[in-house]
Parts: sequence; structure tokens; C-alpha cells
Amino acid sequence: MADQTQSDALLTPAEVAALFRVNPKTVTRWARAGKITAIRTLGGHRRFRASEIRRCLEQLESDTLA
Repeated sequence: MADQTQSDALLTPAEVAALFRVNPKTVTRWARAGKITAIRTLGGHRRFRASEIRRCLEQLESDTLA
């Protein structure tokens, strides 16, 4: 169950940007373009599911290696 809660964790744009090694504004642009799914907090801030971001990273790595 601890693994499931970790995969359902929400990441900030800065945390996602650090994983992809891009600027946080780039992450916001990806979310607006629909490339990644963003969840909005009550304050209007974007948050991203860790499981989806991990999947995107794995796909990017497999595309790079192929």
C-alpha cells in the first residue's frame, strides 16, 4: 500500500522540471498543450501525478535508447 500512495503522490512543476532537466515554465507549457495531465489545486496551482511522470520518463528513455 505504501508503494501505491507513493505512485499517487503529486509533484510540483519544479519537481517535474528537475526530473526532465527543463525549466518549470516548460512543464507548464506541456500541461497547457495536453502533453501531460495537470491537476489544479484549490489555489489554482498545477500538480502532476508521480505515476504519470514516471511513465513519461520511462517512455522518453526507451525512445532515446531505440
